Amino acid sequence: MVFGMATKKITVTIPEELLDEIRTEAAERGLSAYVAEALRFKRDRDRLVEMVDWLEEEYGPVAEDERAAAREELDELDAEHKRRRTAGEAA
Repeated sequence: MVFGMATKKITVTIPEELLDEIRTEAAERGLSAYVAEALRFKRDRDRLVEMVDWLEEEYGPVAEDERAAAREELDELDAEHKRRRTAGEAA
């Protein structure tokens, strides 16, 4: 939680299984901080999607080879994330 920032309590309904997973991951930071971070990430992603749309309107669509390269890089990042998480759980 960011100190000095105004906060507001809300009620949100999410699937129980997801909540169990999140509570495990958010243990040190706390559930509220975890959810706030996730919402910021989603907001930022939505803004990036909007910016990509604007850029494609101005400069044309992204070429398929560029999309494939970006997907490959994301797959590598996902694999690294999974490797680190698995290594952390084994320790």
